[in-house]
Amino acid sequence: MGKVYVRVDDRLIHGQTIVAWCPTLGIEEIIAIDDVSAQNPMLKSILTMGVPKNYKTNIVTTAEANELLKQSSDKNRLVIVKFPEKLAEIAENIKNCEQLILGNIAKRDDTIHKVSGATGIFYLSDSDVKILDDLANTGIDIVFHQLPNATKVTWKAFKETI
Repeated sequence: MGKVYVRVDDRLIHGQTIVAWCPTLGIEEIIAIDDVSAQNPMLKSILTMGVPKNYKTNIVTTAEANELLKQSSDKNRLVIVKFPEKLAEIAENIKNCEQLILGNIAKRDDTIHKVSGATGIFYLSDSDVKILDDLANTGIDIVFHQLPNATKVTWKAFKETI
């Protein structure tokens, strides 16, 4: 049975995903969840352009992702969403993930929390915090982690700063 890792990164698939995260986690399949990109052939092409053929790559809607995630797989999977709000829509199908890794999350109108002590851009809204807190309370290991060799901040450590 393959492992599932979940990453929140508003860039979805990019160079760090392919050269750092996928090899470190032993990823064989990428599932990028974004309803807009999944329905736009040009965006799908751009997102998959730099992905080597040895990674099965899916750019899918939330509904398609939930169907994919319900299927067992012997491949290690990396599920990527842009923002924490999408996690609430796939929560049932990621409850057994190995780790939920928070990557770059750009500042938005409703974001008021900036993660300190970590490199990168990590902004969260109160709604994001609630979603992540709810997931953490189910036992999911959540960390802020820009790159595999960079400083890691645990969800618990972040919560103590707000």
